Amino acid sequence: MKHKGKRLADILEAHVKFTKGDASGVRADFAGANLAGVDLHGANLAYALLRGANLEKADLGEARLGGADFSGAKMKRADLRRADLTETNFAGADLTEAQLGGVECFRADLSNAILRGANLRAANFRYTNLRGADLHGADVTTTILRETDLDGVDLSGLDLSTTLMPRGWKAPEETKK
Repeated sequence: MKHKGKRLADILEAHVKFTKGDASGVRADFAGANLAGVDLHGANLAYALLRGANLEKADLGEARLGGADFSGAKMKRADLRRADLTETNFAGADLTEAQLGGVECFRADLSNAILRGANLRAANFRYTNLRGADLHGADVTTTILRETDLDGVDLSGLDLSTTLMPRGWKAPEETKK
């Protein structure tokens, strides 16, 4: 697979050098790229630019994605299981039915992200911004939401029985008609 005339493997190799501080390295810029279905399992894309990229059905499982920018990316049914998403930007990204089980999503930005039907089992969202995110139908079994910004997030209909919620969090009262 190629992007802007360069082989994906060459871009990834140069990016690894970039993340190690090697002067010959180049930050991976996949902004707006069509990477649908690509296999990036275990890849190091820390600090990469993927704004608005199409990563539908992509395999990013166990990848190092810390500090990467996926804002506005299309990631329906992408596999991110056990990936490191520390400080990653997913603001406005579409992660409908994505697999995020076991991810480390510490201090990330998922504001206004679409996570409908996503698998969030055993994911750690501590200090993450989920403000305005759409979690309808998501699986939050054993998910950690401590110290998480949940303003504007509708959690109704989700099974929160094993979810670790923010201290003092209370389910909103149902409005009486």
